Amino acid sequence: MVFDYIEKYPHRRKQILEISYEQLQSLLNCAIKRRQEIKTKQESRKIRINAAGGGRKELLLIQEQVCLCLFYLRQMPTFQVLGMLFGVSKTEANDTFHEWIPILRDI
Repeated sequence: MVFDYIEKYPHRRKQILEISYEQLQSLLNCAIKRRQEIKTKQESRKIRINAAGGGRKELLLIQEQVCLCLFYLRQMPTFQVLGMLFGVSKTEANDTFHEWIPILRDI
């Protein structure tokens, strides 16, 4: 997996994602905070029938999701290849990218 490779070889992060370790950590912190704000706002508007916390769990960690977006923007693989590299389906890779890209643009 790409995220594991980047963690194992941090000196190659700049080549793969075009971002330094410090920039990645800062981006992750801001992205996590912004995503939580958005989720809280959405949750406050919802009319719940089922209890919170139900449904399918995310397949990738938040760090891996952001890494998936950055990797796509840098390398531009197809979503099928992106999914193979991150261990998810092409649909999951596409959905993850399109969920995070507005957040990353906002930051």
